Amino acid sequence: MEFAARQQSGYRCVNGHEFEVTMSIEAEVPAVWECPRCGAEALSTSGIVQEEKAEKPVRTHWDMLLERRSEKELEDILKERLELLRGGEIGPAHLHRANAKRRVKSNA
Repeated sequence: MEFAARQQSGYRCVNGHEFEVTMSIEAEVPAVWECPRCGAEALSTSGIVQEEKAEKPVRTHWDMLLERRSEKELEDILKERLELLRGGEIGPAHLHRANAKRRVKSNA
């Protein structure tokens, strides 16, 4: 029985722990490995550099909303919904009952 070809990859963590990892010769050697002693991030001692990934900017709810509507449209929708809410046509029922009682008392 013949074993697959292997390679040793050296790593050093921020706490100075040095260790080697055995992996297949066909494997892509990672630039970072977790230190088995302390769990810190260990960098390759053979000069392999970690690939920087382009991070997408964080999109807020507001950003996503502006992708679908203009600020003018949003202002119009807000104005319309506030009028409906204040008129008692939408919103929680307990608020409408309280407003209806006040209207009845003020009309009497």
